[in-house]
Amino acid sequence: MLGRETFAETFGHLYPPADLAAFVSAAHSPTRYAEMIADGAHALWIAEAAAGRAVGYAMAGDCRLPHPEVTPTCGELQRLYVRRERQGGGLGVRLLDEALGWLARPGRRLWIGVWSENLGAQRLYARYGFSKVGEYEFHVGQTSDREFIMARPR
Repeated sequence: MLGRETFAETFGHLYPPADLAAFVSAAHSPTRYAEMIADGAHALWIAEAAAGRAVGYAMAGDCRLPHPEVTPTCGELQRLYVRRERQGGGLGVRLLDEALGWLARPGRRLWIGVWSENLGAQRLYARYGFSKVGEYEFHVGQTSDREFIMARPR
């Protein structure tokens, strides 16, 4: 539920409603999250507010970005979302710190894919040593978004 809601809250204005609904149903279903967590190659952190309400999350795992320098030993911050009403209070940074700490291994290169127009996220990742190394298209239904691939040196 949190994945669907935060994706739609953040990016829903970019897509036709049917495309958005189909995408979040596939990419953010409870079954999909359960599969990723069970595979042992992913980790998930959920931030909760009062009464156990989930307000943000991060997911990390093996890198799946389409870049020629990605190897099986690379790691990727795959998702980082915080509900709009909780943004700006440091929660996203705390989730990012946890995910990057889990991903860090000697010699491992870390990667992030980020929407080309998400300037705030790009500035945040740059503060952590990530820089743009490529681009790719991210598809939600019939819509293609320009995504930046960011990497951090080993």
